[in-house]
Amino acid sequence: MPITYPYTQYTGIWKLNAASAAQGANTWPVPAQPYLYSWGNNFSGRLGLGNTTAYSSPKQVGSLTNWLNLSASGYSFVLATKTDGTLWSWGRNSQGALGLGNTTDYSSPKQIGALTNWLQVAGSRYSSFAIKTNGTLWAWGKGNNGFLGLNNTTSYSSPVQVGVLTNWLTVSCGGYFTVATKTDGTLWSWGRNNTGQLGLGSTTNYSSPKQVGALTNWLMISCGYQFTIAVKTDGTLWSWGANGNGQLGLGNTTNYSSPKQIGALANWSNTSSGGYSTVGQVLAIKTDGTLWAWGRNNEGELGLGNTTNYSSPKQVGNLSNWLKTSAGYRHSSAVKTDGTLWAWGFNNFGQLGLGNTANYSSPKQVGALTGWLTISAGYSSIIAIAKI
Repeated sequence: MPITYPYTQYTGIWKLNAASAAQGANTWPVPAQPYLYSWGNNFSGRLGLGNTTAYSSPKQVGSLTNWLNLSASGYSFVLATKTDGTLWSWGRNSQGALGLGNTTDYSSPKQIGALTNWLQVAGSRYSSFAIKTNGTLWAWGKGNNGFLGLNNTTSYSSPVQVGVLTNWLTVSCGGYFTVATKTDGTLWSWGRNNTGQLGLGSTTNYSSPKQVGALTNWLMISCGYQFTIAVKTDGTLWSWGANGNGQLGLGNTTNYSSPKQIGALANWSNTSSGGYSTVGQVLAIKTDGTLWAWGRNNEGELGLGNTTNYSSPKQVGNLSNWLKTSAGYRHSSAVKTDGTLWAWGFNNFGQLGLGNTANYSSPKQVGALTGWLTISAGYSSIIAIAKI
């Protein structure tokens, strides 16, 4: 039977209900609440802390506790949604990527419009995407290479709807290209395509969504700078695009312009290739909870205890309690099923959250908290949500 706490949440603060207080319940513990944290490089105020100071350990962003989804994969800005369906952004805004109708940088969260039906967000270097609860897809920011999917190369500083369809499910963007899935399981892509990162069998750019093949069993996607990794509903793992660091996991460094299966296993659960921020490392988790990595490893970002590149998946340690991953620019992070947070790789701005600027080539625990829920690694920073 679920526990009902005698508290009411009001504007991010838990207060004892009057009725419960009258019953002497004031000694009950306050339920754990999800707060927003950030650390690492703070160029253009991307950490949302109201300044541009870099921090090497997690810092709480404001006092609100209703953050839901976030994306820090952009070059130096962050997008986030709250449980009330509002959309927020902060950081660098030179191309209008914050969606605020201007090109002004902001070092603390600013609400985008007044709507309350935003659900998922994704950011690239100078552009942003979001899906609403009604299944519509929206884009804004720099529009070069047709990146926004609006059938032009125009830049926009506020959200513009991509087409008229209402069945978009997930979206991910890399270096000037976008890949998305629909509720019918189909896969779509658009934007820059110089290395075949759109998966369309060519290197032609497209400024509006094009379907990738005819299959209807695509489940999740994760874009790197010029490549894409995807999982199907049958648990198989696929990749395409640039492969100079072996990031496609195919045992070679050959580029491919159409999806290729990585191995023959069908037990992949989720993957992260870091959006614009990741030039060549990939992290993935299997259904058994094991963590795997491949691709670029110059700073130990694969977590394998060395700096050797690998062109096929290698297991990170031997634990089987990994839950979520996020790949950033030459650094990586992951959450375990026990709620602990781990990080490794390049650490010049303290982006690993370990209180120093030393690089690590194997996972290190970030603090002692066990309530980490969501993480997003950016260019040289990490944004996360944790219950405390």
